[in-house]
Amino acid sequence: MTEVASYEKLQGTWKLVEVRGDVTATLGKSPHGFFTFGRDGRVLVLITGEKRPMVSDLAQMTDLERIDLFKTMLAYGGTYNFDRKELRIQVDIAWNNYWLGTEQVRFATLEGKKLELGTPLMPSIVDGKPTSTVLIWEKLD
Repeated sequence: MTEVASYEKLQGTWKLVEVRGDVTATLGKSPHGFFTFGRDGRVLVLITGEKRPMVSDLAQMTDLERIDLFKTMLAYGGTYNFDRKELRIQVDIAWNNYWLGTEQVRFATLEGKKLELGTPLMPSIVDGKPTSTVLIWEKLD
């Protein structure tokens, strides 16, 4: 498959259907998420935890509620390159400025309407030990 055909198969919106790895400690075993790949070479990702706090009044939200909401999500975007083996995202917007200007690499397997993305080994958000996470996405029609 040519690189152009690979990009065309990737374009569109993907829904998170399964998560394996360390991220389950903060987002739960069944987080929600969408990954959108544009024809213009840009990508946006939003993942939220399965048990996010419910805020009853935006005008009276506490700092603790804001912290809990921040801790149960991740979001980032930028430009991407995809060669059917690796997805490389040059991050230019993120929920956490630590990611700004970084390149996020994911090991990719694309089969039909399933996209599996795995992270390289990185420090765990729970205990700092090296770990990786695998996210399974399904393309929406």
